[in-house]
Amino acid sequence: MKNFKFLLIAVLSGFTLISCKNEKQTQAEKAVADYEMFVDSINNVNAADLKSDWDSIENDHQRRKFAAESALQDLENREEYEGKIMVSSDKYEVYKNSYLAQQPKTVTKSAVRTALFGTNDIGDDMGFSWVNKTNILSVYENFVSTVEKNKDAYSREDWDEIKLLYEALDNRKNTVETEGLSSSDNNKIAGLKIKFAPMYTLNRMGSKAEENSNAKE
Repeated sequence: MKNFKFLLIAVLSGFTLISCKNEKQTQAEKAVADYEMFVDSINNVNAADLKSDWDSIENDHQRRKFAAESALQDLENREEYEGKIMVSSDKYEVYKNSYLAQQPKTVTKSAVRTALFGTNDIGDDMGFSWVNKTNILSVYENFVSTVEKNKDAYSREDWDEIKLLYEALDNRKNTVETEGLSSSDNNKIAGLKIKFAPMYTLNRMGSKAEENSNAKE
């Protein structure tokens, strides 16, 4: 009888673990699929028609990408989903660059860049060729801590510049990962990304609201 009870407990524990794992898998699939569908839907719209809605699209993109990445944190086999997120992120960047190319050119925010990256040459293509597996964690740490320290002083244009730089740094990270980025550094960077995403979204929206309020006065 005791053996039967132990067997029953073991079976029920196994079912619980499987159920928990399946739930995480389902949540991850849903979040990634939501992000993929969002990017695909945006790519079907003419960029010239979206000027008035671009801020909300950017915020929505950041929110959905953050949700998809967060859903993978506790997933063991997440490479497939990370690949899907990367593909959709790249598609969005192509679309975004097409949109920005149609907009009036803005002055480079050299002060913001210097604060975030020092005197390192980012390059006209923002390729971050100097960022490698050895220094990338410190680059992210300085980036996020600098943004956090100055977040109340940034204008809407500053936040737009910060977003462009952040995404360019993220693209460089994708390359560095293939060059031997350690799991420890990768996990720490993931934590910094989770910290940055809501900080950007809330403050970017706040600066836009403040700008609109000032325009009405």
